[in-house]
Amino acid sequence: MHQISDTNSAQKVCRILRVLSTPKPLRLADISDGSGLNKATTLRLIETLMSEGFIHRDPTTKCYSLGDEALVLGMAMQGRDHIRDRVRPFLVQLAAMSGDTLLLSTRHGLESVCVDREFGTFPIRANYLDIGSRRPLGAGAGSLAILAWLPDEEVETVLNLLEPVFKKRYPRITCELLKAEIALARERGYAMLLDVVIDQMGGISVPILGSDGKPIGAISVAALSQRISTRLSLLVPALKNAGLQLSANYAQREAA
Repeated sequence: MHQISDTNSAQKVCRILRVLSTPKPLRLADISDGSGLNKATTLRLIETLMSEGFIHRDPTTKCYSLGDEALVLGMAMQGRDHIRDRVRPFLVQLAAMSGDTLLLSTRHGLESVCVDREFGTFPIRANYLDIGSRRPLGAGAGSLAILAWLPDEEVETVLNLLEPVFKKRYPRITCELLKAEIALARERGYAMLLDVVIDQMGGISVPILGSDGKPIGAISVAALSQRISTRLSLLVPALKNAGLQLSANYAQREAA
């Protein structure tokens, strides 16, 4: 977690671009709130980024999204060894096996970001998380799996920092609830949240660990809560096997 500077313009630009790395166009107020900058500063930096092509403003809705130059940066990353490439076969296989939505999440500071998704064949889909969607750590099964496998001191720090966010955006989530779920996740080897973020929907997830034992991502099944709770004997072994294979893969890669 970085120390936020009040005077570092480059850091402010990065915070604005990070907020905009979501599929949904945002209003100025949303960007200001998400970046922690006042509206005047946010607008000034946005106008500069627009002139350079990194941000686009819809003339009708007055909302902002990433521009073509940001797309070029993303395309420049193609061909790099990315976690999505390694996890994608597992997402496809697990989606076919379960019939449900599979998600890959990675950690970015105090948030988890959905970086890949694969739909299964079941007609009721968990489509509330798009690629690029962000959630605070703990608000969802994938982000809970990442949080649960962090060191205890880091978990405590993250929860203290996110407590105001939970109160504002996720009234059902409390630090006490998450501490209990973290203990259960470590005991069971998987994280699960049902009917907490969205009614009748939930998720079950396992972490992908690096060579240091810390999570670098998480694979989740998102579905109707009943489909998860009644099929644990099917979902848990499959997810654990995928998590173990991917964790071992990354440990070997980092040790080479």
